[in-house]
Amino acid sequence: MDNKVILVSIDGMRPDGFLLCKNTFCDEMMKIGSYVLDAKTVYPSVTLPCHMSMFHSVPPERHGITTNTYTPPVRPVNGIFEQIKAAGGKSSMFYGWHPLRDISRSGSLFAAEYINSYGDEHTDGILTDKALCHIKKYTPDFVFLYMVETDEKGGHDCGWMSETYLSYISCAINNVKRVIAEAGKDYTIIVTADHGGHDRAHGSDADCDMIIPMFFIGKEFECGKKLENVSILDIAPTVADILGIEKCREWEGRSLVCERKA
Repeated sequence: MDNKVILVSIDGMRPDGFLLCKNTFCDEMMKIGSYVLDAKTVYPSVTLPCHMSMFHSVPPERHGITTNTYTPPVRPVNGIFEQIKAAGGKSSMFYGWHPLRDISRSGSLFAAEYINSYGDEHTDGILTDKALCHIKKYTPDFVFLYMVETDEKGGHDCGWMSETYLSYISCAINNVKRVIAEAGKDYTIIVTADHGGHDRAHGSDADCDMIIPMFFIGKEFECGKKLENVSILDIAPTVADILGIEKCREWEGRSLVCERKA
């Protein structure tokens, strides 16, 4: 594949948290790519259902996952990993929350690495290091890098919009900065959240749980452009178009690359 993609998911990152985390690179992210600060996730706004929708471009009522416990879908839909595998490409995944293993089907990944998020401080940084080393050595077509500390150690432990929560967002943005600096010449980079949060929880249909930011940085996207009417379901079709592979016919989202070219 001529084009390559890194998808970074920062678990539980609210748009206002992104804006208030005091990391100076946040402004830069909105200048060097297209972005949206009011994209919609799916209900229930829970990590596994949201990531299933992110990768399979269908809502929970179609993929059937409505909690953080995986159950095999009655009618499986191919996700990003499966479509890349079918096209002869290679995908790799680096993640700090074990249930996310189920967003890929057996045999669809070239490589995967999991680290227990409570085993070390700054697990997200360790995973970023491992992902960047892997990219330099193997140059896979698609890399999924998942950061969990914003949600677990920030939101659930200390509360959404707490100083600790905001500090973990800033740490995640520092990791994104490194990814862009080291891999941005060869990869289009998409940064998203899966859901927001309130108090020390999430899962409701309130805006604080349902509204998420997204950033699209690469030659396919206009610098400084604010996108509109974006859904988490749009990520899989967008990745497919960047890679130049076939989209699954069941997918419900739209490609933002097509919107850019129109």
